[in-house]
Amino acid sequence: MAGKSVVLPRGVEIFRESLRIRFTWDGARRCETLPYPPTQKGIATASKLRDQVNSLNKMGLLDADKYAELFPGSQTVAGSTPTFGEYAQLWLDSREITAGTRLNYKGALNLYWVPRLALVRIDLVTPTLLRKIIATTKWSSPGVKRNAITKLSTILKSAMEDGLTPKNPAESLELPKRKKKEIDPLSLDEANQIIAKMYQHEHWPSTIYAAYFEFAFFTGMRLSEALALRWNDVDLSKKVVHVRRTVALGKVEERTKTGGERHVLLNDRALHALEFAKQYAERRSKGAGKILNTPYIFPPSKNSEYVKQTSDLHKQWGPTLLALGVRYRPPYNCRHTYATICLMSGLNPAFIAQQLGHSVQMLLTTYARWINSSSDWSELEKLQIGIKMVSAEISAT
Repeated sequence: MAGKSVVLPRGVEIFRESLRIRFTWDGARRCETLPYPPTQKGIATASKLRDQVNSLNKMGLLDADKYAELFPGSQTVAGSTPTFGEYAQLWLDSREITAGTRLNYKGALNLYWVPRLALVRIDLVTPTLLRKIIATTKWSSPGVKRNAITKLSTILKSAMEDGLTPKNPAESLELPKRKKKEIDPLSLDEANQIIAKMYQHEHWPSTIYAAYFEFAFFTGMRLSEALALRWNDVDLSKKVVHVRRTVALGKVEERTKTGGERHVLLNDRALHALEFAKQYAERRSKGAGKILNTPYIFPPSKNSEYVKQTSDLHKQWGPTLLALGVRYRPPYNCRHTYATICLMSGLNPAFIAQQLGHSVQMLLTTYARWINSSSDWSELEKLQIGIKMVSAEISAT
């Protein structure tokens, strides 16, 4: 509309690149900026809104709630109900979550929701508003979209439980189907080859990684949990370790990924790894370096107390698999290897789930193929026996 004289309706004005309307409410002059461009259509919409405000005002129907509904981004109405941005920040600040989880939430909020919802009162966030945001957002993948909606729904559900909104407006949103991750464990032979190769490392400080991966392969602990394990977490007399910490974003968090603590029973291979780590610690204490003694069982080198992040493990893992000609799978698959070996050995799923820190349902869902592979023929044999028994009863009658 540049270069043309614009005749604006009464009470409507151009403010920067948007429109603003002026009116009187509650005995004072008010001014509200609208998310409309200074086009003919935008001006007409702004004028119509101002007429609606004046009409409601004359009839005495423009209370604080209606005002907040008409102008969700307004700071005029200061009430006890927080905006989405305020509540989301409060929710994050009050949660006991790992640094990695917190970063995940902040990333999803700041990228997709805060730019559009920050100033909207939490009780005025509607399914329709959320659908508009989703429809106009360019999602890099279905997984990213699912993660963002799930994070949003968690916060809005909390707001509902806090009594700030009557229902969770994100509950009715459709989530993209979760892409099932294919579990790809290593074989027991491959695990043994990797461990043996690492124990043969010429640079003795690097042999601690052999003990670390032997421990990971034969306890099923998450990589970050094993890195945070301290000597005072181990009870060798009872052959058990207390899992209660994790490494996240370079720091040791005094909690696990799921928030719960657990005790993991140790088999002979795990005990062997701990025995090697103990001898390693004694040799290290007599050497040279900035840090000679550390409470952590699997320290990375002489210059640090613990491995700062699981990605550092790739420096030892990748070259070892390459040298052996073993097909590459990420280090996390040590956990899958332990789970599948246990299942195929006939261990009780409830016991395995407790060792891993899983629910039994998650274990059965994730590793169903290995449960079946170890017992399919025996189950089929039960069916054959059942058929014979039923047939015999029918014949007898």
